[in-house]
Amino acid sequence: MADKNVPRATLQRYPIYLKALRKLSNHGVERIMSKELATVVNIEPTTIRRDFSFLGNLGKQGYGYSVKNLIEIFNQQLGMEFDEKIILVGAGNMGRALMKYNKWDHVVGEITCAFDINPDRQGVRFGIPVYDINQMEQKIPEGCRIAILAFSDNIQQTVDRLIACGIVGFVDFTHEHIQVPKGVVIKSVDVVSSIQELVFETNNLNAQR
Repeated sequence: MADKNVPRATLQRYPIYLKALRKLSNHGVERIMSKELATVVNIEPTTIRRDFSFLGNLGKQGYGYSVKNLIEIFNQQLGMEFDEKIILVGAGNMGRALMKYNKWDHVVGEITCAFDINPDRQGVRFGIPVYDINQMEQKIPEGCRIAILAFSDNIQQTVDRLIACGIVGFVDFTHEHIQVPKGVVIKSVDVVSSIQELVFETNNLNAQR
């Protein structure tokens, strides 16, 4: 990046900007002012301009930013491409919901294939091929780095196999403790904990009124 000392809070906002910019681009928007982008992402224009300043001189005062240029810069700096190949392990209820959605708001890519141990779940689902999990080593797309975990059996063993196949990032819906080597990242999704935190926060807000 133009400035390596980018605050953590700024880095956390960059994917939000990228998501909004890709949506805007898909709706034909070519240029945007910081105050216009602010209404989309619900972030103050001054914060947006400061966040963008870490990436260099991206726009002109009164003229705004090129949406296409911003997307290219964020893609380059964040290492995020729309054609990111994502695989799904587990084609049960959660897996089917993810395959049915599979748009990701034009942000990172799409699920290209899935794996499941149950023959009844294999085949083509929502346009996505679902293979036997025993075929994983043969069917994982070349260059694939990201896997979504939505299954409940032999989790650690399966993760070890995925890492051996080149997977370095996991979105984890399993709620199991998984051990991975350095250089591999796991992002756990725990809906129950999120609801608990939300209830706690809303109760606190009500108590302060």
